[in-house]
Amino acid sequence: MSFTSELWKKNADLYETIRTMPFNQELAAGTLSEDRFRHYMIQDAHYLIAFGRALAVASAKADTPDEIVQFAIGAQTAIVVERSLHKDFMEQFSVTPQIFAATPLSPATHHYTSYLMATAWGAPYPVVLAALLPCFWIYAEIGRDIIGRAAKDNRYQSWIDTYAGEEFHAAVRAVVATVDRVAANASDATRRDMHHAYTRAAQLEWMFWDAAYRLEQWPV
Repeated sequence: MSFTSELWKKNADLYETIRTMPFNQELAAGTLSEDRFRHYMIQDAHYLIAFGRALAVASAKADTPDEIVQFAIGAQTAIVVERSLHKDFMEQFSVTPQIFAATPLSPATHHYTSYLMATAWGAPYPVVLAALLPCFWIYAEIGRDIIGRAAKDNRYQSWIDTYAGEEFHAAVRAVVATVDRVAANASDATRRDMHHAYTRAAQLEWMFWDAAYRLEQWPV
């Protein structure tokens, strides 16, 4: 069994919890409220800035030239390509640049981005990759699951198509392969840390979607 297969098996129940959570069930049905999706898109745009930075740090830490390029391109994609998806939805839901800039990171977004940046700067390269992997892999699997059961004329179809699409899945397969490569050369202690980093980031994926569903704000 590959290392990433071990990661997926160990966290299968967590993935199923994410797959069946109300946000994703209602997204598939096309019944998710605009307020909840709007909250999600604003927070996701904030998140992707930090995710892009973490990918850039991973690129700097990479131990092969191909992986330097892989994660540098990943950083570019997170900022440029996915921002284009956000732009369309923000225009649709009347989120101006001023509204976006004035909306702070929610507690869940702040937690997740802080975790990624701390890990990116402070952890060894293999552990950084394990922390970044859930955002790639879980989104790909959620996209694939939702497109198979999405309601006709779903208002969120462009989001579904992005994460179910082959271009995104090809990028995810490449990251999975890289994680397997670095894990094969890692010590047992580092592999344990990789497991912990992956699980923590997957938990934060759940928290991120749950926060959007609850329209989470700072309590004080």
